[in-house]
Amino acid sequence: MLPAAQELEDYCAPDGCHDILPPGQNGDATLVEILAHQAFGTRPEHSSGQLDMYDDIVHNYEGLTDDELDEYFLDAGFGADSDDIGEEYQPREDVTITRDASHGIPHIHGDTREGTMYGAGYAAAEDRLFLMDVLRRVGRGELTSFAGGAEDNRGLEQDLWRTAPYTEEDKQEQIDRVASSGERGEQALDDVEDYLVGINTYIDEADSDRSFPGEYVLTGHKDAITNEGEIEPFTATDVVGIAAMVGGIFGGGGGGEVQSALTRAGFQDQYGAEEGLAAYDAWRMENDPEAPATVDGEFPYSQTPDEAVGESVPDSGSVEEYDIVHDEHGSAESGETADPPAPAGAEEAGAGAGTVGDLTDEQRDELDRMIEEDDLSVAEGLFNDGVLPEDFLDPGGMSNALLVSAEHTESGNPVAVMGPQTGYFSPQLLMLQELQGPGISARGASFAGVSFYVQMGRGADYAWSATSAHHDITDTYAVPLCETDGSDPTTDSRAYIDTSGECTEFEELSVTNEWSPTVADQTPEGGYTLTSLRSEYGLVESFATVDGTPVAHTSLRSTYMREVDSIVGFQRFNDPDEITSAESFTEAAYDIEYTFNWHYVDSEDIAFVNSGANPVRTEGTNPNMPIDASSEAGWSGWDPETNLADYHPPEDHPQEINPDHLLNWNNKPADGYTADWAHGSVHRNDLLEARVESAMEEGHSFTPASLTALSIEAGVGDLRAQEVLPLLLEVIDSVEVDDPELAETVEGLRAWVDDGARRQEPERDAGSYDHAEAIRVLDAWWPLLVRAQFEPGLGEDLFEEITSSVSVDESPSGQLGGGEPDNVTQAQPHQGSSFQHGWWSYVDKDLRTVLGEDVDGALPEAYCGEGDVDTCRTVLLESLAAAAETPAEDVYPGDDHCDAGDQLCADTVIHQSVGGIDMWPVHWQNRPTFQLVYQFSGGR
Repeated sequence: MLPAAQELEDYCAPDGCHDILPPGQNGDATLVEILAHQAFGTRPEHSSGQLDMYDDIVHNYEGLTDDELDEYFLDAGFGADSDDIGEEYQPREDVTITRDASHGIPHIHGDTREGTMYGAGYAAAEDRLFLMDVLRRVGRGELTSFAGGAEDNRGLEQDLWRTAPYTEEDKQEQIDRVASSGERGEQALDDVEDYLVGINTYIDEADSDRSFPGEYVLTGHKDAITNEGEIEPFTATDVVGIAAMVGGIFGGGGGGEVQSALTRAGFQDQYGAEEGLAAYDAWRMENDPEAPATVDGEFPYSQTPDEAVGESVPDSGSVEEYDIVHDEHGSAESGETADPPAPAGAEEAGAGAGTVGDLTDEQRDELDRMIEEDDLSVAEGLFNDGVLPEDFLDPGGMSNALLVSAEHTESGNPVAVMGPQTGYFSPQLLMLQELQGPGISARGASFAGVSFYVQMGRGADYAWSATSAHHDITDTYAVPLCETDGSDPTTDSRAYIDTSGECTEFEELSVTNEWSPTVADQTPEGGYTLTSLRSEYGLVESFATVDGTPVAHTSLRSTYMREVDSIVGFQRFNDPDEITSAESFTEAAYDIEYTFNWHYVDSEDIAFVNSGANPVRTEGTNPNMPIDASSEAGWSGWDPETNLADYHPPEDHPQEINPDHLLNWNNKPADGYTADWAHGSVHRNDLLEARVESAMEEGHSFTPASLTALSIEAGVGDLRAQEVLPLLLEVIDSVEVDDPELAETVEGLRAWVDDGARRQEPERDAGSYDHAEAIRVLDAWWPLLVRAQFEPGLGEDLFEEITSSVSVDESPSGQLGGGEPDNVTQAQPHQGSSFQHGWWSYVDKDLRTVLGEDVDGALPEAYCGEGDVDTCRTVLLESLAAAAETPAEDVYPGDDHCDAGDQLCADTVIHQSVGGIDMWPVHWQNRPTFQLVYQFSGGR
């Protein structure tokens, strides 16, 4: 008999509830499965089944119908289809897990609350155990000791230990505080404990029957022959570490004030004190009047005051970054790395590679020999480049959301297409699940290791998702240094003046890591100690002098020491008795302290609300510059012992219910809400806005399929070509281009713009983009253009200073800072997410100024050709000519995946392997990793 959860009333509209999370549900592979994959290309069942579905829609979105959504998305209705039951089992008597045969999604039904949580933990370990272990080691700052000393592993754990170092006592203190905060906090702790019992039960069972992930053998934690070794049980403090890591990546915001101070000083050196300040403000684009906002109304937050108090500006050349790495030895000191791994025995296999069960007899015999002889050579060096990329904590993914109100849909019910961009990993950081039990009813995605609740997904008659807001909840303090013996301090001093006026030594938070070569990571033996310095004012980032006085620059985040407090908000999202309307969802979102933009849909309403523990700054405090810790500036009501402060009330957060539509692609949520650098007239949200507003103006009535198709088309659009290239062509067209070859290049760019400015193959496996030559030219031109347009007016030093705050470009095949002159090389990160950070607004505003157009929030002067159209045109044509002559091999230099000059490959999305199973590359798409398509036709 199927679980009662599958008999629940479900208010999805016909063809209304879908989701997709590539590459696949199953993220655990035994040693046999890893060896088979590395030798013959096979993959575990359900490890890659969603990848081609995700990719195929890019080639088939035009004319998409609701009936066709099932070809590209999973059915996200409650329960598994009775005709598609793969497994049904009870890990204990009060919970049943049903997995569908098609994709292996766990539908967890608990007769008790405890059983539901236990089942969630058990299923998470079945699907993501090694990944969960990797994430908790990152959270502890102990990745190298666990996975190996590869350079990226070192960089990643160092990044974490700089931003979220905790002792085990710190973590437990956070748990205890939440548990004592009330009934929901107490329930949350109980849920976590039951979840952990499920995880640890699975670990015991997998260890006993040797079905644990094979990466434990390859990293030296288990012996394939004797089974000696241990998979360490999970604890509640591990949950805190994972939550801190996830929250820091996707739900943090602010910081960087020292760099802002240095950049502002650069403007003042170039323009003079008063004009330089005005120029800095214009380039900073803190609240640019032309920047897209998601909701109506003004919501002032984190703005620079007219008359700032307590600002602290470091002396020129005095800033010294604090290096947390100490006592390096072995390869950590020498810099010696592992040799590149030998090519795997298998050719890169696609979707048709099959599983171990599909091996030929000859291949099976060879696999048996490997196991019997403990021959792991095909897996040597799997993690020589690191188990996670060094920039993992850099939130490059972001997310998007498109919601259309009932009056603009065909059915009269709102439609939402939304989801987070969390990068591409194999297995994915997120995992799908359905949870049904007392007080909980939800299906959706959760981060591995903290999946006791669905974090983005649906309830019976509502759905929700998030985009990263990254608004400012982190401030930098300049803290006076001292010596405890009363002697004069220097920047080498390691004590500071605390809030009571006493000279206090910084608290040292240290973790020591040692590594030695393993099958997976052959990095030579080495180790070091990581030591963060903690003060009442936060964590030390650098030392400097201010008017000759030695200071430490510390970073204070409002959610530091409060990493798990958001658990209550997620618990409420999953409670069907709690979420009954857009208003109740909005209220629940205020219990999320991380910086997210939340989007909600039910059968009648759409809604938006911004969450975050937004500290109230005292009058005159400038949160965008370092704050003098000895001044009155700072956070109102701040308690240095608990890091609690006064926070902005719910009504101060951007929010709106039932506008015509809601669009967000990590743009600012509302006017007045201070944004990051270069957040101006051109933003990647324009890729969505242009299409949605055009459809509405034409009277289009949206369906789930038509809104999905629009989002996919936006996801292959080139923002520079759509929004800025027409202006570039307008300047060039002021006089006919007389060079035949250059004229042909210009016409190629124009044809691309006229055809929609997309980076897309004409059909799947065509091998090249439509308008490939125009795309190559723009990729080469953009960095040359930006330098030629702005460096003469800014000067080389200031130009480079600004690129330290905002990269010049973020194309699908790379992200560029200032770089060397004439450098067009793309970094080829294969990350998918693109066009979030760049100089597009600067180029746009400057060209419009040169053309004599009205520009709201203009730059301080016209830079291109010093404001002369003819001279500007010459600048553009000369840089365009240099780009046109740049070989594709220089623009796309190749990497481990791609030959030099292979444009299509350079753009492709490649899943970073966090284990022994790789995936095949897919077409570039600027799209949520986990994407939801929802429409409800009724409600409770």
